[in-house]
Amino acid sequence: MTADSSSPRQIDTSKPHPARVYDWLLGGKDNYPVDEAVGEKLPAEARDAARQNRAFMHRAAAWLATEGLDQFLDIGTGIPTEPNLHQIVQRVRPGAKVVYTDNDPIVLRHAEALLISHPDGATDYIEADVRRPGEILDHARTVLDFDRPIALSLIALMHFISDEQDPYGIVGDLLGAMPSGSWLVMSHASSDIFPELSAQVTAEYAKGGIRLGFRNRAEVARFVEGLDLAEPGLVTAPEWFRGTPAPEQEPSGIYAVVARIP
Repeated sequence: MTADSSSPRQIDTSKPHPARVYDWLLGGKDNYPVDEAVGEKLPAEARDAARQNRAFMHRAAAWLATEGLDQFLDIGTGIPTEPNLHQIVQRVRPGAKVVYTDNDPIVLRHAEALLISHPDGATDYIEADVRRPGEILDHARTVLDFDRPIALSLIALMHFISDEQDPYGIVGDLLGAMPSGSWLVMSHASSDIFPELSAQVTAEYAKGGIRLGFRNRAEVARFVEGLDLAEPGLVTAPEWFRGTPAPEQEPSGIYAVVARIP
């Protein structure tokens, strides 16, 4: 395990951070009162969404590992909650390499302690912002082989990037750097499945100074235009599964998709 930060920062406990709010929603302890204050005002479905996101990531990562993927770039890692992505994939492929990225200093501290690789593989961490994809890619190239397929993981991340911040351009830059045969794993909060709940969640995050850009199905589908979608395509998080029994179906406001780069 190595860790790197191009711009070390102190943890700001006066403002909520998406990674720490997500940790609180998952029942974690690595958050602060400002994060808890946001989480407590969210509808109960927000906890369901966090759990559904996590379970989707586990299923998708495990399936890709069984399909032969042994390189993963996970952007928007969040507070490590076991099992982490590298633990999932290294159970299948002990030699797998995983690069984690987040922009919260507290994640870096936990990464140094908890993101420990299998001896045959490697994990690495960089503190960086997805809005600077070039910085992430430059670091990832020091660990991953960009001449072989890579799984790019963007779990519950892009709805924190507003339209003004060019989310499609960011994802396009990341996908454009991936070699043919790579995969995108993405989940994204919807604006159209439960519109009233989506508006409530957006408003509560905004009170904490966190902007959200929930999107409808067509807008999420735009992220994967030109890619080959794995079955069952673009669905809600509980509906996506491959290689494992179908999870118990439940309502979800989270879209999920796994798609191959031709």
